[in-house]
Parts: sequence; C-alpha cells; structure tokens
Amino acid sequence: MDVARPRRTRSERFRKAAYTATVVLIVGGALFGATRLRPAAPTVEASTLWPDTVKRGPMVRQVRGLGTLVPEDLRWVAAPSLARVERMIVQPGTTVAPDTILLELSNPQLEQEAEESRLKLQAAEATLANLRIQLQADTLQQRAVVAAIESDYQKARMQADMNDALAQRQLVSELIRRQSQLDAEQLAFRRKLADEQLAARAEASAAQIAVQQSSVDQARAMAALKSRQLEELHVRAGIAGVLQTVAVDVGQQVAPGSNLARVANPGRLKAEVKIAETQAKDVLVGQRANIDTHNGVVAGHVTRIDPSVQSGTRTVDVGLDGPLPNGAVPDLSVDGTIELEHLDRILFIGRPAFGQPQSQISLFKVDPDGVYAKRVAVKLGRSSVDAIEVVDGLVEGDRVILSDMSAWDGVDRIRLK
Repeated sequence: MDVARPRRTRSERFRKAAYTATVVLIVGGALFGATRLRPAAPTVEASTLWPDTVKRGPMVRQVRGLGTLVPEDLRWVAAPSLARVERMIVQPGTTVAPDTILLELSNPQLEQEAEESRLKLQAAEATLANLRIQLQADTLQQRAVVAAIESDYQKARMQADMNDALAQRQLVSELIRRQSQLDAEQLAFRRKLADEQLAARAEASAAQIAVQQSSVDQARAMAALKSRQLEELHVRAGIAGVLQTVAVDVGQQVAPGSNLARVANPGRLKAEVKIAETQAKDVLVGQRANIDTHNGVVAGHVTRIDPSVQSGTRTVDVGLDGPLPNGAVPDLSVDGTIELEHLDRILFIGRPAFGQPQSQISLFKVDPDGVYAKRVAVKLGRSSVDAIEVVDGLVEGDRVILSDMSAWDGVDRIRLK
C-alpha cells in the first residue's frame, strides 16, 4: 500500500540550507585558523642554559694562553770533542757553581795528541835555545875580529902620525911616511867592513831567532789547545744554578757538540705563553700580564713576541715582576693573561659559545616575563677573554642565552621551563 509522504514546506527547506551553510562556515573557519597558527615553541630546561645580562661600563680586553716557566739563564753543556762518558759526578737537581765538574769524559787519541804536542814544544824550545847559543858565539867571534882590526888600526894610525912628524924633520923618507899612511887607511876600511859585518850578523841572528821563535809559538799554541781540550774532558757547569738534566749515560760515546747536560738558574724565570695567532695581533711589548702558577699569581709584562707562527700560535715572553710563589720551577705549566686595553662605558656581555669579534650572530633574548626567548641578530665588536662588546641588536639590561643553541637552529622562539 502506498504511504503518502509529507511535503516539506518552504520554511523547512530554508532552515536546512541555513544549517548546512553554518556548518560549512564553521568548519572552513576552523581550518583557516588552524593554518594560521604558529607551531608550538620547544621547551628548554632553563637550568641547563647559561644566561647573561647586557651591561654598560668599563671592560678590560685580555687574551689568554697556556705556557710554561723557563729560565732566563740557561746553558746547555756540549761535548768538546769525540769522547766516551766515564763518570757522572753530579746528579740532576744539585746546585752547582760555574767550575763544578759534572761529567768526566775520556779520549785516548786526544791524550796522545796532547803528549805529542807537549814533546814538540819542548823540542822547539830546545832548538831555539841552541840557536841562541850558536848565534851568540858567532857574534862574540865577530866582535873579537872587530876588536883585533880596531887594535891594528890604532897602531897603524899611531905609526902614520909618528912617520908624518919624523918626515917633517926629514928623519924618515917620504916613501915610509906614505907606506904607513896607506896601512892606516887600509885598516880603517877593514874596520868599517868589520863593523858592517857585525851589524849584518846581528840582523841575521834576529831573523833566525824570529823564525825559530815562530815555530816555538806554534808548538806552544798547539800544546795549549790540546791541553785545553784534554782539560775540557772534565765537563764543567759554566754558570751558577741547578743541574736540570743529564742527557747521556755512563759508557756512552758522544760526538763533538752534542748536548750533555742542562744547567739553569731557577731564581730567574720567565713565562713563555702560547697565544692564538688571531688574538696575538694586538699584543705589544710592555703590556701588563698576569701569570697563574696554580699556586699563586705573579704580575709581569710582555718582553718579546715571537715573529713566527707555530701550530696556530705565537709565543709571547712575559718577564716576571713579582716574587715567585713556592713550587715555581722551570717547565712548570702556567696560565697567562695579557691586558690589551681598557675600554670605558661600552655595552658588553659574556663570551657566547659561538661568535667571533667584529661579526654578527644570532642569540636568544629572554622576554621580560622569563617564559619565552626569541632569536635576535646581534652585532659584536671587540672581545676579551670572558666578555665581548655589543655594537648593535641589544640594549642595557637585556638578558640573553650564551650557551650553545645549535640544537634549536630551526626555531626562532623557545619556551623556558
């Protein structure tokens, strides 16, 4: 049987369409609102972060590096010649004087050469003495010849004078007078030649003695050299201080110039600090520094800057102005801090985990309520060991997070728990 269906009125159709439109609008609005919502900020444990507050005031620019204490007076004692270590006289850690014998070496060949040079010197000295005696005898003989000629000349001169007087009285003939005069003249010439021979012999004797004296001096120098080399086998400290190390063992063969021992003066130390090459450009001689020996801090000043870079660092020598604390010894590891300059009334914060001087980085700035932190761009300026200048992006009183936030590089906002 057919059942009659009730016919919908116009008002009912309108009401149904209104309901449908309302539902569509509500659903569409919800979907549109959902698309406009930001993703929820990730939550970060605040106790694990390192916050800091932007401050304005003075800041001391510093650089820091690791280093060691080294002696200012340091001497490596080297082997004088090829030798063998026979005995160790002094142990490391002993206080020594400049003439303290540290090691005894031996070199049989050098000992033989020293003995031969001594004998050669004796032979040269004996030859010189014998030559002096011979030349002296020859000189005396020549002087005797000169004296004899002088005597004959004086006699001839007297005879000639007497014959001249007798010839004037016509007591002797003119021939005799002239003969006696000629004899005197001949003896005068012979006397002159004898004097010249005596002078020439003296010069020749001096030349011969000089030649032989040169041989003696050469032999003496060689003997002195060998004797000194032999004496140097008794290795001495050379300076007053403490024997730090002995680099050889008893029985070891050492080459000339090889290091045997190191002596240092522990009372005069300096610090050699390694500064990163990017920070060392602002270090100048004379700047103040502090050296932490882990048992006290000593004030000092920069005395030298190594011009070369080694392993990314430059070595800076710091002279120590104050007394050394107990336990300060050579090769002790220290921390050095060098003051570069004093800056007045600048904005600064602590050094962030990442960020170089004169660069721009992003930091999370904490909101005033302390619940959220958002990322801001910050321009940095000059830096120190634990602080860095803020050029732009922050104001005094802002709180920022200095910790490593690389895990949240993809978000601009975090929630602090």
